[in-house]
Amino acid sequence: MKNHLAKIILISNLISLFAGCVQQAPTGNTTTPTSNASAPQDLRLATTTSTCDTGLLDVLNKKFEDENNIKVLVACKGTGESIAIGELGAADVVMVHAVQLEKKAVANGSFINRSYLMYNYFVIIGPQNDPAGIRNASNATDAFRRIAAKQSPIISRGDNSGTDIMEKSIWKAANITTAGTWYQSVGKGMAETITTADIDKGYTLSDRGTYLAMKNKIQLKLLFESDQKYLFNPYHVMAVNPAKFPNVKYDLAMKYINYVIGPQGQDIIRNYGKDKFGEALFVPEEDAGNVTSP
Repeated sequence: MKNHLAKIILISNLISLFAGCVQQAPTGNTTTPTSNASAPQDLRLATTTSTCDTGLLDVLNKKFEDENNIKVLVACKGTGESIAIGELGAADVVMVHAVQLEKKAVANGSFINRSYLMYNYFVIIGPQNDPAGIRNASNATDAFRRIAAKQSPIISRGDNSGTDIMEKSIWKAANITTAGTWYQSVGKGMAETITTADIDKGYTLSDRGTYLAMKNKIQLKLLFESDQKYLFNPYHVMAVNPAKFPNVKYDLAMKYINYVIGPQGQDIIRNYGKDKFGEALFVPEEDAGNVTSP
């Protein structure tokens, strides 16, 4: 009964959230649409916060919307919540980065057409003086052991996002139970978590893209990034299964998926961030080469 009520509340909140994504028409001197102009169709996208916080999604969506007369209504949540939204049939398509959660959701029939979109790497950022000495760590688990040994402040997203899931897997591999005032779980998105870590002069695990998008606004520095096993961060896009949820807009979802994994979307990903940061924030699947995704 409690789970049923929680689902009802979540769906109600999502209806309000997606409704709030619809932009209001401007006031003043506007041109009245001709009778031949059709209103754009709505496509509901649930996605991880990093695609929003980096600004990539705005650029990707604008071109898609302009060329297809479709309005993309975006819910920016952690990956766990975005997948849950799709599993309720409250989105048409999701863009996320937690491989095991994705595969589980595909296996239970909630999603189809899971496609490799892009990747980057997780990084560990922290104070310039690096009190835990993670710059000299041999791998991500060693870096986390050093933080725990010094009981240096570390800020965790704690929101079941892809980043949060990866962080927990590193603690598990390091055989460390996080307990004590040095470990703070904030239940927030990536940008807010980085801001909290910056204020507290602590460490945090971040996707590289969001860190680069914020690095000129914070004092924290990139201290550790070299671990192919634990810090690889692939993103996938997948459609909500119309056989399970007949009311979803599967045709629009597939149009969107084919766009973002196609030449136009991949080219935007390839170049996004180069002008501002001197490097792209993500690597498109087209350029992945031998960097395959599970």
